[in-house]
Amino acid sequence: MAKVVVIKFKRNSKPYYFSAGRLELKKGMNVVVETARGLEYGTVAVPECEIGDDKIVSPLKAVIRVANEHDEETVMRNEARRGDAMRICREKIAERGLAMKLIDCEFTFDGNKVIFSFTAEARVDFRDLVKDLASIFHLRIELRQVGARDETKILGGIAPCGRVCCCAGCMPEIKKVSIKMAKNQGLSLNPGKISGLCGRLMCCLAYEDEYYADACKRVPKIGATVSSPEGKAVVIATDMLKMTARVKIEKDGAVFYRDFPVAELGFKRGEKEKGGSREEDEKDTLPPDDKN
Repeated sequence: MAKVVVIKFKRNSKPYYFSAGRLELKKGMNVVVETARGLEYGTVAVPECEIGDDKIVSPLKAVIRVANEHDEETVMRNEARRGDAMRICREKIAERGLAMKLIDCEFTFDGNKVIFSFTAEARVDFRDLVKDLASIFHLRIELRQVGARDETKILGGIAPCGRVCCCAGCMPEIKKVSIKMAKNQGLSLNPGKISGLCGRLMCCLAYEDEYYADACKRVPKIGATVSSPEGKAVVIATDMLKMTARVKIEKDGAVFYRDFPVAELGFKRGEKEKGGSREEDEKDTLPPDDKN
């Protein structure tokens, strides 16, 4: 086990592990830490705790100090420069006629580098743009192309559910989402109904996938022939939360419908034809959405 302190550099950003050394740190404290790109300003998300050695990359970088007044002023000064930097960069992009959309700008804590994030439909030759920006800011310039999901995570927005987008509000890391997750939950495969603001599959599809993936293995397939307490029946609908199935029963020339707990139905699991369960792997009708 290793003793670490968890640091975040932005709201809702991925947490990183650092060594606290002899510092006594509390949650919410602003600190200056050593990273691969130099000194950075972050916030303590979790005070000193123990985690498994397999979850860290040795050697751990150290927390240099608790942020002082000078550090706070540096952060505020860098933040104040963002507006002008974004404006200038957009002007230069327009002058060069580049097919790219600028979405964010960040100055490193030491003030020696500025990072511009952008989206584009294809690769962009921005070498001349870098030269233009370097001659204006007299700093190291980095242009970083990001995907549609990253754009929404940076800019934020209100999702179809009426809440802030998951990626911008409560997801430190963007997770892989596939069309099979929507199938497991029995949702419509209409892209307009299962896509988020970014145009990709909604991140929230992954939240309950573990439950639905297991439930799919324990309920009969729609259209399967099963045995019920009232005789042979055909499944027309299932409820994976209540673990019930609605079946159609034909008896003595009459047709009627009943709801039964899945446990009271008899059917073969894992079979792909009639009498089978929903466990089989179906081919996706939409491409898996596992890219940013």
